[in-house]
Amino acid sequence: MTKLLLSIHVLAAILAIGPVAVAASLFPRYARESPGTAAFLHRVCRGYTVVGVAVPAFGAATGARMGVLGDAWLVTSIALTAVAAILLVGAILPGQQRLLAAAGAATGTVTTRAGARLSMATGVFNLLWATVTVLMIVRPGSTTGA
Repeated sequence: MTKLLLSIHVLAAILAIGPVAVAASLFPRYARESPGTAAFLHRVCRGYTVVGVAVPAFGAATGARMGVLGDAWLVTSIALTAVAAILLVGAILPGQQRLLAAAGAATGTVTTRAGARLSMATGVFNLLWATVTVLMIVRPGSTTGA
């Protein structure tokens, strides 16, 4: 059962978080160049954000099954995942909506500054997920044998 849960957790991370990371990274550029493409990327981000809830859900189930829920590497990963989720829902998705609205109103200066802020938030989001991925692989201090 642990292998099944871990497989679903990893697949969900790849198939849900990966598209959000890529679409969010591309969004600021296309908000300036192609608002239609940017709107599509925003829909991708929103849709996969909902699907992405499966990642921590199956991760928690896997951690419980392995008996590692109290391990420092997992607690840190959970905290970083929460920060990434808050950043996505609280800054990235609303920032994308604001840029789409600004692109529709043709306010280039606001779009450039807002685009830079959104790019920075997206970079931090991606860095958080990269850190979580490394923690999941390396598992510092783990006694589970991998």
